[in-house]
Amino acid sequence: MSKDKLKQYVYIGQAKSETTRCKIGITDDLDQRLNDYNNMTGKSKDDTYKYLFTCKVRDAKLLENDIKAEFKHLREVKSKEMYFYNAHWFDEYVNFIKSHKTFTEEIFIKADVQKEVVKVVKIIKREKPTLKERGLTYKDVMQKAKNVEFDEYYTRYEDVEKEIEMYDIEIWKDKTVFCNCDDAVDNEDKNTSAFPLYFIKNFKKLSLKKLICTHYVGKVDLFNQGPKGYVYTYIFTREGFEEFKDYPKGYNGSFDDPISLKILDEETDIVCTNPPFSRMIDYWDIVIKSGKKFLIISNISNTINTAYIPYFKENKVWAGYNEVYWYLTPKKELTRAAGYWFTNIPIKDRPHYKRLKIVSLKEIPEKYKEYDDSKTLIVNEGYIPSDYKKPFAVSVNPIVNGLLEKGYKIAQDKRYEPYINGKRCFARVLVQKI
Repeated sequence: MSKDKLKQYVYIGQAKSETTRCKIGITDDLDQRLNDYNNMTGKSKDDTYKYLFTCKVRDAKLLENDIKAEFKHLREVKSKEMYFYNAHWFDEYVNFIKSHKTFTEEIFIKADVQKEVVKVVKIIKREKPTLKERGLTYKDVMQKAKNVEFDEYYTRYEDVEKEIEMYDIEIWKDKTVFCNCDDAVDNEDKNTSAFPLYFIKNFKKLSLKKLICTHYVGKVDLFNQGPKGYVYTYIFTREGFEEFKDYPKGYNGSFDDPISLKILDEETDIVCTNPPFSRMIDYWDIVIKSGKKFLIISNISNTINTAYIPYFKENKVWAGYNEVYWYLTPKKELTRAAGYWFTNIPIKDRPHYKRLKIVSLKEIPEKYKEYDDSKTLIVNEGYIPSDYKKPFAVSVNPIVNGLLEKGYKIAQDKRYEPYINGKRCFARVLVQKI
C-alpha cells in the first residue's frame, strides 16, 4: 500500500503513573496501539495509558523526525520518544503538530474518557461553587495549576555546583551573594535550599564577604521553615563564621518585598537563585534593572519569548553554561522541567559553541533549511548560514549555545511566528549576521 493510502496518525500519550512525561509517537492504528500499551507484560492494570492528543497526517515519519529535531532538548533519551510533559509544553507540542505542513485533522476519540469527565464535573458542581460563581475561567484554573507545578521545584545541589564552578573563582572574592527566592537555611541539609547550601560549604574557597538568603512564606511551606518570612545572613568575622536569622514584622520573604529590594539595592553584589517560573517576568525586570550581577535559572524558552527577547537583544543577559532539566518535588522525587542558567557574568570558552554548525548557505542540507510564506529563511539542527545577509529564524538552541557571541545579533525585539502554506509553525527568534 502506498504512503498516500496508508492511514497515518500522530499521537501524544501518557501513562497514569507518569505525570511528568509523555510519549509522542506515530501509528497506522490508534486503537491497536493503545491496546498494546495497556496490555504490556508486567504493567499494572491500574496504570492505564491514554491519549492526550491524536491527529491524522500525510507523512507521519517526517513529522516525527521534525518533532525530534524541534524538541530534542525535551527528550528523555535519544533512543525513545519520551518527552518532558506539563501544561505549557503540551500546548507547544500540539501547536507544532497542528502547524506542520503534513497535518490533516485532529481526531477526538475515547468516549469513555469523556464520560468520566462529565462525572467529575457533576461532583464538583455539587460540592463546590461553579467557576462562574467563583469569578474564574477554566484558563485561570489551568494557569494557577501550571504556576503551582513550576513553583514547587527544588534545584538539585549538583546542578548548582556544576554551573557555579564553571566561572572564574575571582568573581566571588569579597562579594555579597543574595539568594532571594525562598532560599531557606536550616540545621538539616534536606530543609536547606541548594543555593545557600553550596555557598555555605564553599564560603572560604570562594572568599565571599557575605551570604544573604530569604525564606518566602507561601501557601506551601517547601522547606518546613514555618509561617514567618526571614532574612538569613552568613558572614566571616574576626571571631569566625557567624550566622543569624532576622524575622522582620510583616515580612513575607518575596523578592519584591521592600526589605528584599533594599537588600538587593544596598548590599548585593551577585544574585544567585531559581526564581518562581510563574513570576519570571517580574523577577527579570527587577534584577536586570538593579544593575547587579546575577546567575539564575529560568525556562529555556525565554530566549524566544517576547517578554525577554529585548534583554538578549540589548546584551543585558545571555545563557550560562548548562541546561537544568531535573528537579526535586517537595516529596524529593525527580521531575523534569525545561530550565537553563542565565547570567550577565562573562562566559569563557563556552563548551556548546561546537553545537553550532556555521557554514555557507549552500552547505546547509536542504532538509534543514526552508523559507516561510514571507520568504524568511528558517534553519534547524544548529545550522547557521555564514554568508546570509538578511534576517533568518532560529529556535531556542542556537541562542543558548552562544550564537550571539559569534558575530550575530537579534534582529527584532519580539518572537517570530513563521507561517508555511498558511499554517503557523513553531515560534522562533529572528537573528542576523552583524
